[in-house]
Amino acid sequence: MQRHITGFSNPTVKYLRSLRDKKHRKRSGQFLVEGLRLLEDARACGRLPQMLVMAEGRSSHDLLARLEAEVVAAGGEVITTTPDILSKITGKENAQSVAGVFDEWDTSLAALDRTAAPIWLVAQALRDPGNLGTMLRTGDAVGAGGLILIDDCADPFSAEAVRASMGAVFTVPVAQARWEEFLPWLRSGTGQLVAASLRDAVPYRSAAYQAPCFILVGNESQGLPEGYEIACDLRVTMPMKGRADSLNAAVAGAVLAYEVLAATGG
Repeated sequence: MQRHITGFSNPTVKYLRSLRDKKHRKRSGQFLVEGLRLLEDARACGRLPQMLVMAEGRSSHDLLARLEAEVVAAGGEVITTTPDILSKITGKENAQSVAGVFDEWDTSLAALDRTAAPIWLVAQALRDPGNLGTMLRTGDAVGAGGLILIDDCADPFSAEAVRASMGAVFTVPVAQARWEEFLPWLRSGTGQLVAASLRDAVPYRSAAYQAPCFILVGNESQGLPEGYEIACDLRVTMPMKGRADSLNAAVAGAVLAYEVLAATGG
């Protein structure tokens, strides 16, 4: 279906604007993605938007034309509107000329294939969507099986996290769980849980990593709870040569991920 919207008070515009809010995303099971590059990344991964919203007067582009045709062929909806309305929808003054609405997918632990890769990323209480997106990009770069979000983390389907992931939200499986759910799931099969920590830790460059390795990073300001650290199979420390006492959570995860990748023959 194709239609044109010209009014700010249109119910569809109100619905699309609501997707900027986590509460409405969870209620609807959908999220908004802005920009042709991200939409093309999604298409390349086999995910098409249920709704494609395009600004009238936009420049023609072969990728956008192909995306539009595939959305229509799949039974999705294509909407054209004014640039001002699209800006209102995305909340950005200089909005890009296209946005898409996607269905959220299953983020339960049961949806993961833990045999898919020798390395996994796990984040506990990660609150910054930029850090979450960065961890997704790291996961894509190292071929991680997925990113598992523990306890109260930022929403992986927020506009900020999706943008920071540079498309990796479509390539790296994401799971969300409480610690009480994650730990029994992990122990139900093989898997080494490794955390950056100062508690009885060994230097990260000489640690004995084993695949599959689950790399755990904690909250940006508080780190990991004591009980979580104790439950890990291995705790590693990274040298801090300057005055800073810790690395950014996403950066620490990336450093460890590449070290594990090298140590396990990746």
